Amino acid sequence: MRLFTCGIIIVCLHALPYFLLGEDAHMRVHDNLDSNIAWYRVLVQSGELFGSVHATIPQIIGGLPRNAYGTEFSGIVWLHALFPSVYAYGLSQLLTRVFAFIGMYMLLKTHVLKEREATAEWIRVGVALTFALTPFWPSGMLSTLGMPLALWALLNIRAGDRSWKNYVVLTLLPFYSSFVLGFFFFLSAMFLFWIVDAWRRRPNMPLLLALVYMTALYLAIEYRLVHSFLFATEPTSRDEYFHARLSLWRSLRLTLKNYIFGHTHVMTIHTLVILPVTFIALYIVWKRKWWRNERLFWQLHVLNFILSLWYAFWFYKGWLPATEAFPFLDRFNFARYHFLRPMIIYVLFALSLRIIWRAWDRRIVSFALFAQLVVALLFHEQIVYRDKPTFRAFYAERQFQDIKQYIGKPVHTYRVVSIGIHPAIAQYNGFYTLDTYNNFYPLSYKHQFRQIIASELNKNKKLKEYFDEWGGRCYIFVAELGKKYMFTKRSNKRIRHLQLHTDVLYDMGGRYVFSALPINNAKDNQLKLLRTFHHKESAWTIYLYEVEGGKTT
Repeated sequence: MRLFTCGIIIVCLHALPYFLLGEDAHMRVHDNLDSNIAWYRVLVQSGELFGSVHATIPQIIGGLPRNAYGTEFSGIVWLHALFPSVYAYGLSQLLTRVFAFIGMYMLLKTHVLKEREATAEWIRVGVALTFALTPFWPSGMLSTLGMPLALWALLNIRAGDRSWKNYVVLTLLPFYSSFVLGFFFFLSAMFLFWIVDAWRRRPNMPLLLALVYMTALYLAIEYRLVHSFLFATEPTSRDEYFHARLSLWRSLRLTLKNYIFGHTHVMTIHTLVILPVTFIALYIVWKRKWWRNERLFWQLHVLNFILSLWYAFWFYKGWLPATEAFPFLDRFNFARYHFLRPMIIYVLFALSLRIIWRAWDRRIVSFALFAQLVVALLFHEQIVYRDKPTFRAFYAERQFQDIKQYIGKPVHTYRVVSIGIHPAIAQYNGFYTLDTYNNFYPLSYKHQFRQIIASELNKNKKLKEYFDEWGGRCYIFVAELGKKYMFTKRSNKRIRHLQLHTDVLYDMGGRYVFSALPINNAKDNQLKLLRTFHHKESAWTIYLYEVEGGKTT
């Protein structure tokens, strides 16, 4: 218990900087500050938290469907409703990591490493701790890091354990995780496991009922997603999503890249320590012919590689005939079965350490655990993103309050767009934006917005492909800037050849442009520079342009 308690304390200390630093904390920008955190704020302030499935959020694109912001029964939404954003974020980090630690520890202790020796306990606590400190995607909550806890409960039920704890876990996890960003893949894999298990032994009905119960609970919680998928009649931006593009060679290369380095949304940080350790253990198993005794070990090795292979080849262009015949294959990202890899890799890590302990020396085990813990600590957001804007500098609330006061009109009476910065910044500060970053929105709006940036897209093939075949970032793209959306006040870059159709922008209600860079040919685009805004707390210099309408280039 002392080791277990020590692990919990380290997890809590890991989350401490968010509470000590507050808005001066550093954190991930991609799919976090640039989107989700602003989404929660907009949703809570919109008054549509419990809006109907047909409700809209007027602050975004003139009426973003309420369903685009997901369910109101998500725990992270309520953290952001009850606490300031940065502290809600810190609490989410703390809750996720604590239960990730507990889940992996219980899974290893009950079903994987049952030995009572002190070294086995070191392995269980050490692996659970390093797993809990992985840099997971923040808004995913327990979508991936909660899988060991769910597997522990389900395997308990499979073994005949009817304890209430198992059902509490299966009931509460759906409220703090995402179905489409993790547990769809976990549960479908578990249904497959049940089928194989039933064929080899006999049908385990309590396990099947537990799986059905958890799936039904997810579908009830995610009722907005279910409604949008089954009953929505208006085409959305997802209808133009296209994923099958990679050649055979690039798919093979992506397989190795994912296998060795992982993925940004499920960063397993296994490359430096865990991967070599698992190969050393594999060598020991081969050398000593332990295949029969270490069946789970080598099976997880194979499964780990297959998941990387599946992830990469989901984007293989050979899928094109299937996606044309079944459009839902483009709308849903089945590549995410690789989200199972964090759990698999760390269970594999534990098994590898046990093999090395038995074959060689437990000191090697201690060294490997310590080395992986150091790697995990070095991947703390305060270190990795130390050169990125802090929370305070990113959202620059005082600077945008100055802009709001300068304009002097109610924010709902005009619309704005941003250039060189994420539109989430304006959204977080209460502005009504025509640009956005969202998973899905009306396809008709995407086509209308495209008219504004059509000339810029025609100048840059990659941007054109990026917008037309996905469009999740409905941004004012500028060809000479490429796919870069964060030009801080330290940047000396200028926009020299902008070609926007500002007549379309004006007709859509766009009256102001927040640009992080000066626009040399602003007049040619019917843009008038009103004022430049600086603030010591902000990461940006904001050039406020007024849209004058009329003919454009």
